[in-house]
Amino acid sequence: MKKSLVLAPGPTQVPPEVLAATAKPTIHHRTPQFETLFGEVSCKLCDVFQTKSPVVIFSASGTGAMESAVVNLLSAGDTVLTVEAGKFGERWGELCKAFGVNSVAVKAEYGEVVTAAQVEAALRANPGAKAVFATLCETSTGVLSPIEEFAKVVAKSEAVLVVDGVSGLAADVLRTDAWGVDVVIAGSQKALMMPPGLAFAAISEKAQGLMARSKLPKYYWSWPKAIKNLRDNTTAYTPAVNMIYGLAAACDMLLAEGMESVWARHARLAHAMRAAAQAIGLEIFAKAPSNTVTSIRVPAGVDGGKIPKIMRDKHGVTIAGGQGTMKGNIFRFAALGWCNDFDVTTALTALEYTLNELGHAVEPGKAVSAAIAAMQSPVPAAV
Repeated sequence: MKKSLVLAPGPTQVPPEVLAATAKPTIHHRTPQFETLFGEVSCKLCDVFQTKSPVVIFSASGTGAMESAVVNLLSAGDTVLTVEAGKFGERWGELCKAFGVNSVAVKAEYGEVVTAAQVEAALRANPGAKAVFATLCETSTGVLSPIEEFAKVVAKSEAVLVVDGVSGLAADVLRTDAWGVDVVIAGSQKALMMPPGLAFAAISEKAQGLMARSKLPKYYWSWPKAIKNLRDNTTAYTPAVNMIYGLAAACDMLLAEGMESVWARHARLAHAMRAAAQAIGLEIFAKAPSNTVTSIRVPAGVDGGKIPKIMRDKHGVTIAGGQGTMKGNIFRFAALGWCNDFDVTTALTALEYTLNELGHAVEPGKAVSAAIAAMQSPVPAAV
């Protein structure tokens, strides 16, 4: 008998309550019944996003919502800053380039973090910059960006701060309004505990002001259309109706737990995974580790590409390998969304099996014991 467990940084495990909600009978999207559902879920989303600004919904992946930010905020020839310390930060630069926007990269090496001082210096050097594009959790490296500090710096300028929260939303702390973040992008298949298929953008008043001056082409991605329809509890185009049912159920679960508790749970599980890795002599790759995903260096002499493959195909636990230049050099765990202590200990048991099978000797139970001890102890304040 083989059971499967997903501890990859998306798609993640989907609770049965959410799956059951997506299986409800489909209703027409131009009906009072759908408007009631959509209005209710929009309010719940604002609580999850920690904002009073509109949160628009697209039937798309998170990258679609990222593209929507570029085309709704900018015009060809505009200058922006892109915070790049991994594959998803680099995606902001690629999107801007595709639309003729001048992207000035503010960089750090993979595993390192871009500082607020770097962003501040780049804004001084580019005083006409219209936006700063950043990433809450750089999923490819496991690095957490200092978004609150970025927001303080960007607030002193005319630029807006746009944050890719696709993986990090509802896992790492993000206080959108309290910190002054202008746009937050997210996707359904990460800590929101849903299948892939929905993308979101929370849009502040400052961002809406810039939106009104944008001249880049947009049709499906139009924020003005989306916001106008949102006021009537509907969407500009046909939504993924059954995914909206699932979204309502997922938001109910998150809000019943409470966002502070959701963040604390992710912090505790991530702390446990880091403690487990270090207990068996492995090195955490990220210098500023996120609670969304834990990146671990492949030990010397081990074929890094085989770790995720053996864990998935032999032991039924899906994790992720490295991306780009990190392929074969790191592997990534994510106790993300619908995860608890026993998911972590199961995955770590599979890791112990796998490393021993690959010739890297690990004392059975050592990683698991370290994780249990960490989960039963207070999480350090900095985590």
